[in-house]
Amino acid sequence: MKTNSSRPGEPPAGRASAGGAPPAPQGAPHPRLVLASRSPQREALLGQLGMPFRIVVSEHVEDVRDGDPAHTVQQNARGKAEDVLARVDLQPGELVLGVDTVVVSGGEILGKAHDEAEAARYLRRLAARRHEVFSGIYLTSRKLAVTTHVVTAVTFRSLTDGDLDRYVASGEWRERAGAYAIQGIGSGLVKHVEGDYSNVVGLPVAELLRLLAAFGVPPFAWL
Repeated sequence: MKTNSSRPGEPPAGRASAGGAPPAPQGAPHPRLVLASRSPQREALLGQLGMPFRIVVSEHVEDVRDGDPAHTVQQNARGKAEDVLARVDLQPGELVLGVDTVVVSGGEILGKAHDEAEAARYLRRLAARRHEVFSGIYLTSRKLAVTTHVVTAVTFRSLTDGDLDRYVASGEWRERAGAYAIQGIGSGLVKHVEGDYSNVVGLPVAELLRLLAAFGVPPFAWL
């Protein structure tokens, strides 16, 4: 797993990347996240942490045309978070969380498949090969934003045409980067994972905890 802060100068004025953000004053209200996502997987991971949160689905349109996957996921995560930030009134201690995930195989960015044919193409490309899962995180208040990305390597086992046909027929590929869900039936496609498993699910939990420290929130302070 690798982590990197955003490109220099990307966060808007008055904001900072993950490495240079000053800590918030101690004794700040316990955090509550506003998750800018409709993803049930991200919702489930936050629930497992016991962190209070609410969901406001972002209207930001994801863009995967950029050839740099790290830049792509960070920009999409930022777009999601900033869209919600512009539309909601934050309560004391609330932070908006934007996350975006893509799969990268042989330099090609694989977002969400549009139909069964594209899902099958993605899965054939991933079969018996190693690919990378990139997730960008953007965490923001009205005064500060921090951003980074995480990379996890995943290797698929060899897949027969029957394997692919049955998985595509299951429909689980819908709304999934790379057309599979590692926490579901798609676990049967995977041979090996190198790095943060939760990142492949859709939210790199360890990195989220690190970014919260920029707001003066130590791990499990919300419990």
